Amino acid sequence: MTVERALRGAPPHRLLDSLRVDLAQQLDALSVDLLLVDHGLTSLRPVEPAQARTGAQHGAAGPGPEGRAFTSQQPYLFGGDGPTATAYLPVTVRGERYGVLVVVLPSGRVTPETTEDLVHVAEVLGHALRVADRHTDLYRRTRRAQPLSVPAEMQWGVLPGRACAGPEFDLHAYWEPSYGSGGHVLDWSVTEEELQLVVANGAGPGTRSALVSTLALNAIRNARRAGLDLVGQASLTDQALYGQHRGDRSLSALLLSFALASGEVRVVDAGSPTVWRRRGAVTERIDLERQLPLGMFEDTVYATQRLRVRPGDRLVFVACDREEPSPGATGTALDRSVGRAIDGTRHLSGADTPQAVVQALREAPGGLPEDVLVLCLDWRGSVIRGAEGMESVKGGRAEYEVCAKHGTKPCEEGGC
Repeated sequence: MTVERALRGAPPHRLLDSLRVDLAQQLDALSVDLLLVDHGLTSLRPVEPAQARTGAQHGAAGPGPEGRAFTSQQPYLFGGDGPTATAYLPVTVRGERYGVLVVVLPSGRVTPETTEDLVHVAEVLGHALRVADRHTDLYRRTRRAQPLSVPAEMQWGVLPGRACAGPEFDLHAYWEPSYGSGGHVLDWSVTEEELQLVVANGAGPGTRSALVSTLALNAIRNARRAGLDLVGQASLTDQALYGQHRGDRSLSALLLSFALASGEVRVVDAGSPTVWRRRGAVTERIDLERQLPLGMFEDTVYATQRLRVRPGDRLVFVACDREEPSPGATGTALDRSVGRAIDGTRHLSGADTPQAVVQALREAPGGLPEDVLVLCLDWRGSVIRGAEGMESVKGGRAEYEVCAKHGTKPCEEGGC
């Protein structure tokens, strides 16, 4: 199909028009519409002008065919007994769910090959939208069910997105309030060897918080792109924040580097958000040695810690403005609420888990502060046979690590 060529040649605000012409010529499509999910993940909103009756707002996780395609991330064919059939196709880019492409076709043109072609069309459209977003506000306007606050505009403008997927991992985030927040920091970078991840608490409400977060995020990126390790990234960001605010404004952050081959994780905990791990049937908080928040004092010295994730592990990060419990304080009300909320998402995908955890925490006794960020990282790992004798064995959700030296799953002696 010539979809790639048509979309590459179309003006950024005319992607849908170009796609309509192309699909009408090739598949006799009667209408083509694009529904984009809003910032709060509550509705699917049509890019105007819509051709068919897809102009109404639809629940993103609702029972309708649009919601079914969006939630399941599978194409859905509706109708076909009459003169027409409607294909609902998820539009997703590297794990981030953008919305649903809706194509109405004559029933006679619906075949498995046609559905496969349309799945490809939706994939290509998703990548085209990422590029077009740099040159037009059309799609960003469509995704707004209500006006954004200025801090939220700043936050949405600098964060990399809400999801990222690779062969070894699946990462999804959700924050509230989606239209009025602005303080939380989230960033990632993937190479052939590692996934680097940053999660930080908000520095309070309002524009001042957004400015602190923006400065911190750009300092971290600057250090990372200069080739500095986690300690160097933390130190440079600490200096940038202290130099600007002299200790009056600081940021609690967690900087992590995941080795994609082995699952070894290096961590710098600068007064961080809490980290939870679900391994098998056990959900527990990972207690890290906390260091000073970024920007609190001049020339703070940071150090890395190490841990390891296994295939099948789920890590959940919870960042909020409330003072976090101290390490070891597992009996706090917040810890109990978070643990129960994560346990309640066992049956959910990684994409649906962050929003479900936020909703469960909102309903828990005492609730949470207004600003909260939840990030879910599902670790799949990869098959390797390294010099250290550790072999990662694939087996669905039952994946595990086998120590070649000691024969245990995982190594019970450590350090081998």
